[in-house]
Amino acid sequence: MRMFVEPVAIYLHVAPVDFRKSFNGLALIVEQEYHEALMSGALFLFTNKTRKRLRILYWDNTGLALWAKRLEQDVFKWPKANITHITLTEQQLHGVLGGFSIEGHQPLFYASAGL
Repeated sequence: MRMFVEPVAIYLHVAPVDFRKSFNGLALIVEQEYHEALMSGALFLFTNKTRKRLRILYWDNTGLALWAKRLEQDVFKWPKANITHITLTEQQLHGVLGGFSIEGHQPLFYASAGL
């Protein structure tokens, strides 16, 4: 996902969020539950209870930005954990946005093409 910022970190909020919360409500969750400053350049991913909608909150050097995606026929594969958030790689972010599960899958990194 190409955005207007290069994220310094990507955090997935595990618990579902009431999407009547917008910028301020999601920013409050970040301030209360993360040890990362909202203006750090990190992406913060949230989903609703039905897992059909996803929001990404981030600071783009001039203000808060909110990116949203809605799935029409499937749900986002969200991890089930007893922690508040998970740190993702950019590859895992693409997987989540593409409808893939990140549980049990490690990102693939290649040192060579194996020729």
